[in-house]
Amino acid sequence: MKIVLASQSPRRRQLLALITPQFRVQVSQVDEHKIQAPDPAALARALAEAKARAVAAQCAPDEIVIGSDTVVDCDGQVLGKPADAADAARMLRLLSGRTHLVHTGVCLARGGQSESFVHTSQVEFYPLNEEEIAAYIATGEPFDKAGAYGIQGGAALFCKEIRGDFFSIMGLPVSLLARHLRAFATTCPKN
Repeated sequence: MKIVLASQSPRRRQLLALITPQFRVQVSQVDEHKIQAPDPAALARALAEAKARAVAAQCAPDEIVIGSDTVVDCDGQVLGKPADAADAARMLRLLSGRTHLVHTGVCLARGGQSESFVHTSQVEFYPLNEEEIAAYIATGEPFDKAGAYGIQGGAALFCKEIRGDFFSIMGLPVSLLARHLRAFATTCPKN
């Protein structure tokens, strides 16, 4: 299989390498702010589909494109990447001591055909004090992550419980994607 990852995320590159070491990266030029959906899970799917389809339109017919996006959902409110330190602090305060959802949408595309799915996990945080929040923001880690945290980094200290797939929370549901990828490669003919 010839695989193209339509993402600039270093975490997604790391996770896709668990499935296959041979792939290339081509970042989509999709304006994510223009994508709308009725709920956070649908937004994760719509973003993944837009990215995968945009890149697939530029790829060879035998290449399978993987688009993905992760949306943090706190009571129906989408928490994207924070704009600045104040926004990161706001998000972390909102997540403190609560359970939230993390939706990761994935789309596989080849030629004009595509398949998409969403994996949802629940994450519960311990209550966070202002010192913990400030110290975490000072690391710079929250700024390129949905919900202002990386579960695989310093925010591991905030996590009380996960119900779902750790890798999906990081940005790519590895085992589920591997299964979908195998099926898609055999059922979706090359154009």
